[in-house]
Amino acid sequence: MLIERTNNDTITITLPSSVDKFGLQRLIDYAKYLEATAKSKAKQADVDKLADEVNAAWWDKNRKRFIK
Repeated sequence: MLIERTNNDTITITLPSSVDKFGLQRLIDYAKYLEATAKSKAKQADVDKLADEVNAAWWDKNRKRFIK
């Protein structure tokens, strides 16, 4: 594995082709999350509350599909 900063805005990570694709995709998803939230001022408690509200609304809408 090789990690290098190519300029002030880019880091290049070189991995062998034998690296597990599923694990690599999870790593990429996490890196995207870090990039997307880098400038966020949201508090974790606010994010958790919003997630709970979204999940509850989804469950209310889809409950009939899973419980018969």
